[in-house]
Amino acid sequence: MALLLEHEFKPLPADKQIETLPFLEAVAHLPPFFDCLGTPIVYSPVKADLAGNIKKIRAVYETNPGKFKTLQNILEVEKEMHGSAWPKTGATLALMWLKRGLKFMLVLLQSISDGERDEEHPNLIRVNALKAYEIALKKYHGWMLQKLFTGSVYALPYKSDLLKALEKGKEVKEEETIEKIRQFLSRVSPILDAIYEMYTRMNAELSYKA
Repeated sequence: MALLLEHEFKPLPADKQIETLPFLEAVAHLPPFFDCLGTPIVYSPVKADLAGNIKKIRAVYETNPGKFKTLQNILEVEKEMHGSAWPKTGATLALMWLKRGLKFMLVLLQSISDGERDEEHPNLIRVNALKAYEIALKKYHGWMLQKLFTGSVYALPYKSDLLKALEKGKEVKEEETIEKIRQFLSRVSPILDAIYEMYTRMNAELSYKA
């Protein structure tokens, strides 16, 4: 699957210390996924938010690559630097929102690969997108954003069109694309889980609404 597998994520090490630069280089290829969902008024801002947060984290990393070698280093150093303003500041805040955008993407793809669907309309991905939104983003959005996202599911592409977009327009059997999605998920899900665990462990998670 050209779009999701064109840059490898490094395997999660045993100590769950995620190196910042390889993570940023891999994740930088993912914002175009949101182009595949259509509905620019909803998903273009999500794409821009994802790309913007990657840029913010990279900017912090580049100020001192040795000090910010891992994502945990970033949280630890910024906690010391920013005091009571942390974690609502700097790369810590950017990574918090980045992981939520990635969570939406992974839950949506996982739901599709698991075969979850509306039996009356099996080629629609509304069920998958609503599940992803409920799990990853809804509780962090105010009423207006929630209404916008919930309404957007009626303009989502057909599953067949989404899978074709993930293959960059190539005609590939659905089973082959689904298998590639599973490969992608097997690489990225452990990394994202480790980031969520880190935020919980360091009490860096915030629940305010955007």
